Amino acid sequence: MQSAGVSPPEPAPISLSAVRQWFRRFWKFSMHELGIAASILESVQAEARRHPEGRITKVGVKIGELSGVDRDALQFGFEVLVKDTEWEPVVLDLEYIPRVQRCSKCAHEFRMTEFDPQCPQCGEFLTHCISGEELDIVYMEVDE
Repeated sequence: MQSAGVSPPEPAPISLSAVRQWFRRFWKFSMHELGIAASILESVQAEARRHPEGRITKVGVKIGELSGVDRDALQFGFEVLVKDTEWEPVVLDLEYIPRVQRCSKCAHEFRMTEFDPQCPQCGEFLTHCISGEELDIVYMEVDE
């Protein structure tokens, strides 16, 4: 509660260097992620046309470690696209999928770390990526 005659503190000014840093980070990734966000939104719109009696409230997307997609930039791009539209209430739920390898010799599955594909179980170097390349819409929640 404020006392009479006391004004709230002024917000801290945003430095130009902070704005530049933010812009560089999102400009580097955002064009790619913005296109992906637009494709997700198009899929939501297509599904909404198929089910006009419902309202889509959430869309779930799996993003693999190796997909080359920046999750923050994708989230930001989606929020920009839906802002001030009928789609603004739709929540984008992103699930990160780590890289998992399977050994061709002993079939052991393991998380690959530090770019080392060697099987920790038997030492085999010939392993195959079985998870981490995903970029998939996995669900849409609909309120009827």
